[in-house]
Amino acid sequence: MSNTFITIKNIARQTLPRLVENLVLPELAWSDFNDTFADLGDTIQVKKPVELEAQDFTVGSTVTDQDIKESSVDVKLDKIATVDVSINALEAAVNWSEEKFRREFIEPAAVALAQKINKAGIDQYINIPNLIGTAGTTPSAMSDFSAARKFLNKAKAPMTDRYAVWDVEADAKFTELSNLFKVNESGWNETLREGQIGSIYGLQNFMTQAIEGHELAGAGTVLVDGAATKGSTALHVDGVTTALAAGDMFTIAGDNTKYTVVSGGALASADQDLVICPALQANAADNAAITLVSTKTTNNLIFHKTAIAFVTRPLHAPEAVPSYTTNDGKYSLRVVKAYDRDTKTEKLSMDVLYAYKVINPALAARYLG
Repeated sequence: MSNTFITIKNIARQTLPRLVENLVLPELAWSDFNDTFADLGDTIQVKKPVELEAQDFTVGSTVTDQDIKESSVDVKLDKIATVDVSINALEAAVNWSEEKFRREFIEPAAVALAQKINKAGIDQYINIPNLIGTAGTTPSAMSDFSAARKFLNKAKAPMTDRYAVWDVEADAKFTELSNLFKVNESGWNETLREGQIGSIYGLQNFMTQAIEGHELAGAGTVLVDGAATKGSTALHVDGVTTALAAGDMFTIAGDNTKYTVVSGGALASADQDLVICPALQANAADNAAITLVSTKTTNNLIFHKTAIAFVTRPLHAPEAVPSYTTNDGKYSLRVVKAYDRDTKTEKLSMDVLYAYKVINPALAARYLG
């Protein structure tokens, strides 16, 4: 069979819907889509949801008007998910059927891109300060759902668009709960037929393989180096033998708050600069002892839709080489074909430009496992 179907345009148009089918986090987040072309590093202003406050009215009094204005937050388009292959790996496709080409290349590429994008969303946990659950203990009971509901209720999150994203271990435990197989009680008959968790206590539950347990990277007899002030997100430490990495958790003597490393600078003579979340809840004295959380930690996410923003823009299709950018009104995908004269191979690249940002951390929590 001729391979006339294997064109840049066809590859892009067939891959995009399969990519979308495998996305989890972007579908749950507060999304900002636009058909304006952008590049890696561009900063986009994302409009946050309008917030109004209901007030009591007293007869004879005058109402107080509230301005309806949308606030914005800057989001830097800092990620490109890409799949790149040598065309030599596809030489066998010359006589492939369209179905085989889709199965052998398009489907795996779409899944790989989706996994990368989903994982980047999950990794936003380092910017979420609220914690529920116990590190090292897999959520496994109906009380875990009620604890998540309680957090969102106390945070005054709207009753709709409440989500939980669990790892495979929690998902396995939940699907064993007898209550979830009582259709009249769960209100979700798909649980009985397909093993889906579904909606529980107003929380829509999803599973993703993108959640991975975090192993502590840092080591040493770590101390605060120089006093740090309450409210600061920057912390300088010394006594470090192995650099702390994003996701590492710790407490500071005199403060029971569990802090998470958002980013760690280079280790220099046992000293390291850290960016942490949340901001310091109390002043930290010079030489205050830091206790690293050594337990492997899984970070499941509980959040309202407006807590996390997902932003994406289509990438330019370069004119110098065969290329095509397809857009379904929400997501876009670029496919580029190039030739390397040094290796005399053709290469095919698929990529998506995107970014995440926690825009309302009060409406999100990490459910530790």
